[in-house]
Amino acid sequence: MIRTVNEGYLTLICADLDAMPLFSTNAKGERLGYEPEVAQMLAQQLGLKLKWLFTRWSEFETVLLANKADAIWCGCAITQGRKERLLFSRPYAAFDESVLVRDDSKVAKPADLKGLKVAAIAGSTNMTLAEAWLGCLPIAFSGQSDDVFADMVNALSNSDVDAVVDDEPAFEALLKDPRYKLAFTINTANLWGGAMLKHQSQLKQAFDLALNHLIDTGLLADIWRRHLEGITYPSHGLNT
Repeated sequence: MIRTVNEGYLTLICADLDAMPLFSTNAKGERLGYEPEVAQMLAQQLGLKLKWLFTRWSEFETVLLANKADAIWCGCAITQGRKERLLFSRPYAAFDESVLVRDDSKVAKPADLKGLKVAAIAGSTNMTLAEAWLGCLPIAFSGQSDDVFADMVNALSNSDVDAVVDDEPAFEALLKDPRYKLAFTINTANLWGGAMLKHQSQLKQAFDLALNHLIDTGLLADIWRRHLEGITYPSHGLNT
């Protein structure tokens, strides 16, 4: 059995946000959604029980460096900058990025955002995308909030910002609300992986072998279709 910070457990860092179908926590403390189900299957493959460590977005890496958990498992996109600091598992998801606006908005493409306030989480791939749209006014929301996603959506509802950028599935539940609509989606196919400390090569190998099994047997695709039926399973992207 691999060595973990809590013997017999796989301890994963995540924010306690409601961003279904990606993840949420019910009244019983149970984790639901795509990411938690993949994590549960991963833990089973490793012969470990799954334990969540809820942390504010901005503190993910600090908590990991303090050796309080084994990995970050919470929409952590595999970027070059992060790869310089962290060790990533093979990807278990690939998502495009979308822009949410109010129902009366005329925004339909990036150029339409010129002069408008565009919200995204500070330091995220979403913020990097917003900053690339010349003429818009990127508004960074701090990951120090207990629910930064809700903060951004509330700001949109209150007209404090004109648009919110996040990963495409994060907006699925909101699209049932007539106050909001998707303006457009950018085909970024950001890869998500489990993020570990640089020296955790043994843990990475264990993660990769378990994810290989989930992918090769079709179990990951089954989980994807159960939670993300409106988004095409990125079979080619996950073989990266």
